[in-house]
Amino acid sequence: MAATTSAAQRNPFRRLAHFGQETMEELRKATWPDWAELRDSTVLVILTVIILGGYIAVVDFFLGQLITFFTHFASGK
Repeated sequence: MAATTSAAQRNPFRRLAHFGQETMEELRKATWPDWAELRDSTVLVILTVIILGGYIAVVDFFLGQLITFFTHFASGK
């Protein structure tokens, strides 16, 4: 049947500590951006959000006007 589990595997606090240790090891292996990369990426994200937000706002406005036009047209006002 199932293999027997040790006390360390059943103890949730030891498992949590082991998870934390493994997480820290993996974070040490990661490459982190320098200040210039971080700044450039942040500017790119902000500009992209502004452009997409503007596009969505314009499309929303015109679709709203189009729906208003058709509802007024259909109601005969």
